[in-house]
Parts: sequence; structure tokens; C-alpha cells
Amino acid sequence: MKNKTTTSLLMGLLAVSLAASPCYASTQQKITDTKNAQQENQQKLNDTQSRINSLESKRDDLEGYLQELNQQLGDLEENLQEIQTKSDETQQKLDKLGKELEAAKEKEEQQYQDMKLRIQYMYENAENSYVVMLLESNSISEFLSQAENMSQINQYDRDMLEEYKKTTEEIEEKENSIQQEQQELEDLKQESLDKQDEIYEVVKTTNLQIQDYEGQISQEEGNAQNLMDQIENQKDTINTLIKQQKDEEAAQILAQRQAAAASQQQAASTADTTTSQSSQGNASSSTQQPSSTVTEESQQTSSGNGNTYLGRFRLTGYCPCAQCCGKSDGITASGTTATAGRTVAMGGVPLGTKLMINGTVYTVEDRGTSYGHVDIFFNTHSEALQFGSGYADVYQVN
Repeated sequence: MKNKTTTSLLMGLLAVSLAASPCYASTQQKITDTKNAQQENQQKLNDTQSRINSLESKRDDLEGYLQELNQQLGDLEENLQEIQTKSDETQQKLDKLGKELEAAKEKEEQQYQDMKLRIQYMYENAENSYVVMLLESNSISEFLSQAENMSQINQYDRDMLEEYKKTTEEIEEKENSIQQEQQELEDLKQESLDKQDEIYEVVKTTNLQIQDYEGQISQEEGNAQNLMDQIENQKDTINTLIKQQKDEEAAQILAQRQAAAASQQQAASTADTTTSQSSQGNASSSTQQPSSTVTEESQQTSSGNGNTYLGRFRLTGYCPCAQCCGKSDGITASGTTATAGRTVAMGGVPLGTKLMINGTVYTVEDRGTSYGHVDIFFNTHSEALQFGSGYADVYQVN
């Protein structure tokens, strides 16, 4: 009888296992396919990010070049202002020299006219003049002195005329020099304006190139965002599938435990039936009580004292260091401060879900692992390393 019962138990467990295997295999295949698709999208995301980095680098180079062009434009503007200032000063000199030249020419002309009148007068009245001077002179020396004075007047007129001519020539020479300088300034001004126009064209082209890069970056960022959304959706899908798989495993384990408990109860009942008739009254009562106790303990073990059994999960440890979290502020995905003995990380369940692991109740406050992998928070990295990795039955606290 006992052998028959054991055989029935084994057959029952085998039936449960065989019934769950096709579902498990199908779910595992979906998980594998989704992970492969996720890895493919991750590679596409990495390639897209590389293109974004390359485009941003080219854009930054152009923006640096644009700053250099703007600096050149600023230098040219200052140079043009200096040229304009010198040109204005030169023009003022030209205006002044023009007035001086005009005045010098007028004096030269007046001196020339005066000299001509004196020479004409002296020529027309030369004989009378000398006769009058001779008659009016008290002595020969006085006559010679007056004659010398007339000669000196003529020489003075000639000297003054030569001096005015020389002054006029000097003014004209200065005017020509300043005009040449003015022309050189105008040439420099035109050269600067041409250079300015050339730089403006380069600036315009550079701005268009920057806008083109900005458009490409924006498009690639949109592609990256779409890929990240797909990866997040695939991550959620994987968590859902893993949860489904774990639920199937948990259901299988519960079925096995319930079958084992039923077998134990059946074995106990069989043992009671074969007991001697003489001790049936008290012995029967005494024997059935342990049977009930065994069944209750088995149910408690399977359900976690009324909580939902999730399955046998992998356990690891982490701490708030940058090596574990990529940051060191200790702030969880739920916004709370991670606390040892309370905080765990796992995907696939809502934040705030209570999990009982080895008799301790934890709260899912962080992410970073998929469903079925619980990362337990520790205060230090050495504690997390010391905890290592293992497996345990996990219950959701209802």
C-alpha cells in the first residue's frame, strides 16, 4: 500500500512538471528573442550616439571657427575706424594746405603784379628819376645811396617773388604727399571692406553648416529617443515575461509542495488504518493530530504565512558608491534615501512593493535589475561584496 502511494505521488509530481515545461520553454524563448532585439536596439543606440558625438564635435569646431571669424571682423572694424580717423585727419591737413596754397598763390600773384608796376614805372621814368635824384641830392654819395636803394627794392621784389614761388612749391609738394597718403588710406579702407565682405560670406556659410549639423543632431537625437523608448519597452516586456516565468515556476513549486503535503497526509491516514483495532479510539485521535499539523506547516511554508510566493530569486548586494550606482548620493529611483535593511532594487514590480526574503521584509525602492534578481542595499561596498550572490525564496507581502 505504501509503495502504491509513493508511486502515485511521483506520478503526480511528474505530471505537474511535464505540464509546466512547455509553458516555461515558450516563455524562455520569448525572453531570449526580446533580449536579442533589445541588444540589437542597444547597438543601434550606441551607433546613433557615436554619430551624435561626431556631429556635435564638428558643430563645436565650426562654432569655434565662427568665434575666430567674429574676432577677425571685430579687428577689421577697429582697423577701419583707425583708417577712417587717419583719413579724416589727413583730409583736414589737405583742407588746411589747400587754403595755405591758395593764400600763397594770391600773395605771389600780388607780389608779382606790384613788382611789375614798379619795374614798369622805373623803366618809363628811369631818366627823369635819376635826373630828379641827382638834382635833389646834396652830394654824389647821397645820389648813389638813393640809386642803391632803388636797386635793393628791385632785388627785394625779386627775392620775395622767389620766396613765394618756393613756398608755393613746398605747399604743393606737401599737398601731393598728403594726397598720396590719403589715397593709400583709401586703398587700405577698401581692402579692409573687401576682407570684411569676404569674412561675412564665410560667416554666412559657416552658420548654414552649423544649422545643418544642428538639424542632423536633432534628427539623430530623435532616433536615439525612439530607440531608448523601444529599449525601455523591451525591458518592461522582459520583466513581464520573467515575472510570468517566475510565476509559472512558483506555481509549479507550490503544486509540488502541495502534492508532497497531500502524500504525507495520505501516508499518515494509511498508517492510522493499519493500526490495531484494540487501540483505535485513543490512538486514532492521537495520530490524526500530527497529520493536521504537518499539513498546516506545509501550507505555511508554501504561502509564506499568507503572502504570495513569487519564486526562488537571485540575490546580490549593492551600496551607494559610484561603482555600484554610477553616482554616490544614495537617492533611489523612488526618490527616497537608500537604507540598509529596507531598500532593495528590482524591476517588474511597482516601486513600494514589499518583499519578504529570509524572514526580513524589504521595500522595492530602486531599479537596475530585472524581475527575479533582487539587489539588496548595504551601507558599504565591502558589505555588499561580502554578501556576494545567492538564491532564496521570495514572497510578496500582501
